[in-house]
Amino acid sequence: MEPRPTAVQPPISLRIADDIRMQIEAGDLAPGDSLPTLADLCDRWDCSMSAARGAINLLKAQGLISAGRGKAPTVRIPPRRVVRSSERHQVEKDLALLSESERASLGEAETNLNMSIAEQRFSSHYDVIPASRELADVFRINVGDELLRRRYEAVDRKTGHHLSYSVAYIPTALIASNPALLDERNEPWPGGTQHQLSTVGIEIMSMVDEVTARMPTTVEVQMWGLPDGVPLIFCRRISLDAEGRVVEVSDADYPADRTELHFVTPLRPWPRKPWETQSKPQATARRGKESTNG
Repeated sequence: MEPRPTAVQPPISLRIADDIRMQIEAGDLAPGDSLPTLADLCDRWDCSMSAARGAINLLKAQGLISAGRGKAPTVRIPPRRVVRSSERHQVEKDLALLSESERASLGEAETNLNMSIAEQRFSSHYDVIPASRELADVFRINVGDELLRRRYEAVDRKTGHHLSYSVAYIPTALIASNPALLDERNEPWPGGTQHQLSTVGIEIMSMVDEVTARMPTTVEVQMWGLPDGVPLIFCRRISLDAEGRVVEVSDADYPADRTELHFVTPLRPWPRKPWETQSKPQATARRGKESTNG
């Protein structure tokens, strides 16, 4: 969309914010560029200090600038963009068949975050909890049945902000035959969840992704380093085996300003019509006979 001001005659603070916003959208103000000072805005727009300050607050709320106490406002530098594609489910499934060294060389850090795991501080925490009514309904198990809860966090070593956060659940009855799957000290597991499940004879055959969003809490703003006005995206991934049994549920949080969710959905072909199943010579002969009879 072409840069344009907000419709109707807006208050002076919105007119100032619109002017700066359109300069940013047009590229006249680039990421990292300094904005005019409050005094400069007051002189240029012949407005009060409170109106100039209101314009800066509007730009912050739109996530267009970075500003803070004692810090001059600048055009916000976009964070590292992460593409989370549904195609990675097949990549992870294929990876489960490879050797341990091959599995260890490729994980979420490389596929999703496009960075080495050495650049992040990764942690995992396991515990066993009773299934709530909501999770029992998803897994089709009894309320109170044991679930292994696994919490994963990755933090950028440079900024201290979160890169990824997810909580996954698996019924302990499904994986009890391999005690290694219950021990967080084995994380990060080469090949991830699909390889873990393969060790107990479970093959994932389909994934369901359910996406919602909401505004973050103050704690989440701090964790992710979010600017004002940026929502969080929540994706629930449900993994099913060949019998349609739910074997894992994973809930992940994604900041909306640095995440692209990319869904690829293969479609089955329509059944062929009867006349399309005939060979070309047969179809040609049939048309010739119809022509002769006519």
